[in-house]
Amino acid sequence: MTVLKTGGRYRSQVCDTEVIVVRAPSAESDLRCGGTPMVRLEDGQPTASNSGPAEGWDGGSLLGKRYSDADGTLEVLVTRPGNGSLGIGDTPLEVKRAKPLPASD
Repeated sequence: MTVLKTGGRYRSQVCDTEVIVVRAPSAESDLRCGGTPMVRLEDGQPTASNSGPAEGWDGGSLLGKRYSDADGTLEVLVTRPGNGSLGIGDTPLEVKRAKPLPASD
């Protein structure tokens, strides 16, 4: 678990996914991609494996989409897509949808 910071860049260890943190929670978080913890891009750590995402975590991430948790405390922007799905611990992140405009009469 790491303390995520707004503007922090992270990459997957099992696929090509890279993200930027747009909104970070104040507590430590377990940001994952493909079921494996993500690492800071700046650290230049080698990939742990090339085995690909774990089963159930292979839905992929979409370029330019924002993903957030159910509480809205974490939001990430995908800057490089990959085969792994994003999550916090064992909970998958959802694609953030635009709010509908109010109806006018």
